[in-house]
Amino acid sequence: MRWTELENESCPVARGLSVIGERWTLLILRDCFLGVRRFDDFQASLGIARHLLADRLKTLEAKGLLRRAQYQERPPRFEYRLTDTGKDLFPVMVTLITWANGALPSPDAAPYRLVSRQTGQPVSPVLCDGETGAPLSPRDLRLLKPGETASDG
Repeated sequence: MRWTELENESCPVARGLSVIGERWTLLILRDCFLGVRRFDDFQASLGIARHLLADRLKTLEAKGLLRRAQYQERPPRFEYRLTDTGKDLFPVMVTLITWANGALPSPDAAPYRLVSRQTGQPVSPVLCDGETGAPLSPRDLRLLKPGETASDG
């Protein structure tokens, strides 16, 4: 199966990877969450080739994760801002950061830290049920494929 065909799969993981699975994409989104908005700033931060960055930004815009906003008329210059759909990936980014800090610690640098904007205090993210507030773990959940019921297997 070709990578571009993943967007037509019934599996939500495959469809999601068709948009964010390319190796530079999450780094671009990370920079967006850190406040980077302009092409040259992305390029300086990531060291990615300009044509690759242009392609990735175009794809993220086409998929609705980023929108271009003009900030200068002559010459025309644009910045890239997260859409609500792009912001919805924040929990994915937090989970990836938390996982990598624990499972793949950097031998050369201190880990990224998540702190409250209001208090500056460290936070410990937890996946929880929106209805009950109860923390969730893999032992608490079962992923049902289309057509399956909770009583199957």
